[in-house]
Amino acid sequence: MESTGGPYLNTAAVTSPVGIARLLQMTFGCTTFSLVAHQAGFSAAYGTFCMFVWTFCFAITVFIIACEFTHLHSCLSLSWGNFTAAFAMLATLMSVTAAVIYPLYFVQVGCYPIGCEVRDFRIAASVFAGLLFVAYAAEVFLTRAKPGQVTSYMATISGLLKIVQAFVACIIFGALVNDSQYSKYVATQWCVAVYSFCFVVTVVVVAFSVTGKTALLWFPFERSVVIYTFGAVLLYMSAAVIWPVFCFDSKYGSPQRPSLCAKGKCPWDSQLVIAIFTYVNLLLYVLDLAYSQRIRFVSHL
Repeated sequence: MESTGGPYLNTAAVTSPVGIARLLQMTFGCTTFSLVAHQAGFSAAYGTFCMFVWTFCFAITVFIIACEFTHLHSCLSLSWGNFTAAFAMLATLMSVTAAVIYPLYFVQVGCYPIGCEVRDFRIAASVFAGLLFVAYAAEVFLTRAKPGQVTSYMATISGLLKIVQAFVACIIFGALVNDSQYSKYVATQWCVAVYSFCFVVTVVVVAFSVTGKTALLWFPFERSVVIYTFGAVLLYMSAAVIWPVFCFDSKYGSPQRPSLCAKGKCPWDSQLVIAIFTYVNLLLYVLDLAYSQRIRFVSHL
């Protein structure tokens, strides 16, 4: 009897190097949040964030494996290559953040006061969280665009940098809302406008790439992205100058951390974090501009 199921299943989805990496992601993610939920435990916003990262990444990874194994992704109105590349980069950033935060706040050397069993579970969860990051980083490495290869935009260095830029902007926003006193001066409000504008446009670029709708636009998408990236470099250059001046110059702010500033609730700390990640994003946009001159956009892969 002729088999009717074989042609409809894509075994490469679980046997190829990328498929194996995704199976490891699913395994490590499930193990990590199971250990935490069973015995290791979590609390506060940091623990909740880590659990969200592990469960979210696990759910999307299962969805991707199922879609590729059954060819269901061909029925979705998505640019599948852009979607998987974007998610792999985002999951890499989120998982490495959780892999740092969880042991930092929940793992200790001694058993007191949580007990040795809980401590061991937390150590094990931290190990698997690190392995989860490695698995997602491996997928990014395997699916990234090679020189001379025609591939989806989000798999290129420029496309991957878009995800990192948006992620860094989220860190900046987190520091802004943590009593950064950005509303004190019009100049620092301008910096917030720069962060917000660049974040929104970057997300829109990613969204159009992932949905595969770039061909429907009435203007050349690839040229517009390059022009925007150049503009973002100029905007971030202005923020990189203005923010430190109005936060750390003695005329407007404080060059040194105030001695009476409470740890974890100090505006100066938030201002420093914002300054550091402003320069990080400026560097990312400069690299993006450099790489965008060498890529070819493909929206339908």
